[in-house]
Amino acid sequence: MARSTKPAPRSRKLKKRFRPLHWLRGLVILFFLITITMVFLFRYVPAPITPLMVILYLDKSETHGKKNLHNKWEPLEKISPHLIEAVIASEDQLFLQHYGFDWDAIKSAFTINNQGNKKIGASTISQQTAKNLFLWPERSWTRKALEAYFTVLIEVCWNKHRIIEMYLNIIEMGDGFYGAESAAQHYFGIPASKLSISQSVLLAAILPNPRVWSPINPAPYVLRRQNWIIRQMDQLGPLPKELTNELGL
Repeated sequence: MARSTKPAPRSRKLKKRFRPLHWLRGLVILFFLITITMVFLFRYVPAPITPLMVILYLDKSETHGKKNLHNKWEPLEKISPHLIEAVIASEDQLFLQHYGFDWDAIKSAFTINNQGNKKIGASTISQQTAKNLFLWPERSWTRKALEAYFTVLIEVCWNKHRIIEMYLNIIEMGDGFYGAESAAQHYFGIPASKLSISQSVLLAAILPNPRVWSPINPAPYVLRRQNWIIRQMDQLGPLPKELTNELGL
């Protein structure tokens, strides 16, 4: 008598039990493939738009505000070195030294945030680039985890030149204005390559809240921040030659 080739009932149950794990593994692999491909793509291709730009644009339409979305990509060589230095001095003084995370700043922010109502951030330029290019603005542990993941990816796949170039082309610099070129033309009527030290520092000073603060009508806090950035630039001095070579300046 021939044996039955049908699987035993227990075998069928085990297959059904492990089927969700099979789909989960496939989704994880797909996630890594898509995200790594995106990061490699943006190593060479300008970012035409970001999730943050879309979200804020749609939010404006819902609140009956004026809808603006201005963004013009320029290579780093056509952005004023003064702006590059001002942004590094104000946002991430260890940008050219760390590998995506400033652990001392993170520890300090964690301590301060747990001690009182005052909340400070510790995001590096690499982290801000990852967040603005790939993610949404909501504060959550999920987004922070993805931000860390994309930060590692861009630090591995890009050089510092590309990171600061991407940052200065997609960062919000006004209500509906993104990137150095759009901001320079909007506020000062000049290309980003022609920004003076004073103009560059004022643009860097408004970055924490660019939809509220203005570089052409600076609030007292912006002026105080401008003076602080200038002092930081003086202390840091000009970027070392080997670092300017790395940035292509």
